[in-house]
Amino acid sequence: MSPVSSRRVRTPVLATGFAVALALTGCGTSVTGSAPADDDADVTTVQNCGRDVTVTGTPSAVVGLSPSQTELLLRLGLADHMVGQAQVGTKTLPDDVAELAADIPVLGDTTPPSREELLGAEPDFVFSPTTYEFTAEQGFASIEQLDQAGIAAYVATGGCFDRRMEGTVDDLFIDLRNLGQIFGVEEEAEALVEQAQSDLDEVAAAIDGRPRPRVAQVYVEGSTLTAIGAGVEYDMLRLAGADNVFGPDDPAFAEFFAAQISPETLAAEAPDALVFAASDDAHEQATREYLTATFPDLPAVRDGRMIAISSADTFPGTLGNVSVVRQIAEQLYPDAFGG
Repeated sequence: MSPVSSRRVRTPVLATGFAVALALTGCGTSVTGSAPADDDADVTTVQNCGRDVTVTGTPSAVVGLSPSQTELLLRLGLADHMVGQAQVGTKTLPDDVAELAADIPVLGDTTPPSREELLGAEPDFVFSPTTYEFTAEQGFASIEQLDQAGIAAYVATGGCFDRRMEGTVDDLFIDLRNLGQIFGVEEEAEALVEQAQSDLDEVAAAIDGRPRPRVAQVYVEGSTLTAIGAGVEYDMLRLAGADNVFGPDDPAFAEFFAAQISPETLAAEAPDALVFAASDDAHEQATREYLTATFPDLPAVRDGRMIAISSADTFPGTLGNVSVVRQIAEQLYPDAFGG
């Protein structure tokens, strides 16, 4: 494999998707605590990011800190429990659940809510895709601050700081089962797990035994080219039947799942297909134009095998992780899916 630059990605756009898990959770200032819990209420404790998350009774004032987390809560039948949704500008909720979110207050458009905004919603449970949303240095409420206020904070398993490099698509199943236990909706949670696993199994069966095309996953911002080589993004390609030309064994991805590369590095790999994340239609078009102009002789470009996926669907702990596996597989193996 060609050497890859180990310089880490720090662009503003990546900070909302790829690099968010790098931000450390800060302590910040203290906040006012909530009233003592009812000692007679049921207490549920689950493990999350190496810590205990304990809730007393069933949370009734919940905030989803991204559309992916909001969607999971809605599909579990918890719309009446929600007092806030955040980062709504990063992804449109699917049509079948969007109406359920119509009356849920919006706490932020494309960024997490500030400490004051979040605490002003008076939540008792906050569900986040990564630890970035709890970075005190960014003006957000830290996990420690929420603990002091008696607010339970839960991070998607794949977005835990220590998990980000090794995250897998089925980390989502851990989250669903934990949420099922916390909210007393175990059957609903298990139904979502079973459906997602069935979808993954269907893809695996369709591509079983077929030669795996060599695929590079990249991200383009302006003229900056980044390769993805670890984390849940890598696992999505693996499950879709791709032989990823960049992987965790490459030294460039020893500490971070993305690394900036030169055009020459990508050209030397000559991948059969390219997968790239885009934040919107304009970003997708700009990326296609860059790849076409920069790599006209690359097999992936020459054969028109440039596969765009939604940046929001690469966030840890989202059903989009599962749907992207099928989306990529269908374009890598059109004959296997009747294409």
